[in-house]
Amino acid sequence: MTDNARARKLADRIQVVVAETLDRRIKDPRLGFVTITDARVTGDLREATVFYTVYGDDEERAASAAALESAKGVLRSEVGRQTGVRFTPTLAFVPDALPDNARTIEDLLDKARAKDAEVRQVSTGATYAGDADPYRKPEDDEDETGGPTEKNEGPASA
Repeated sequence: MTDNARARKLADRIQVVVAETLDRRIKDPRLGFVTITDARVTGDLREATVFYTVYGDDEERAASAAALESAKGVLRSEVGRQTGVRFTPTLAFVPDALPDNARTIEDLLDKARAKDAEVRQVSTGATYAGDADPYRKPEDDEDETGGPTEKNEGPASA
């Protein structure tokens, strides 16, 4: 078994090699605007998972996924040639869920902003049910000299 640093280095190298090969050598018309976002390699360096995103709609994503699956052999041989490892890892392409998660978070933030604006609009012109500041102040208990007041006498001296 290898160390994690070597697996990370190999994953980074695989990410670069796959991205460059897709850009330069793969001429599949189904391949849309694909971005390789991440690559991960198992501890035994036998399997690599490559994460990608596709700019476009669902139809373009499906076409790009099919193009990546068909180009898997060329990409694996190029990874083996450029990395020089004894056993070239098998490649698995997985669509990255990060853009979908970011879109969901943005939608939730928009809803929260709308609710905040609604609350702000309702509270405009509202008054307090009691006093504006219901808390006691320290100056209520002491006079101007800092000593005890008449109603709050200190301990009696003998």
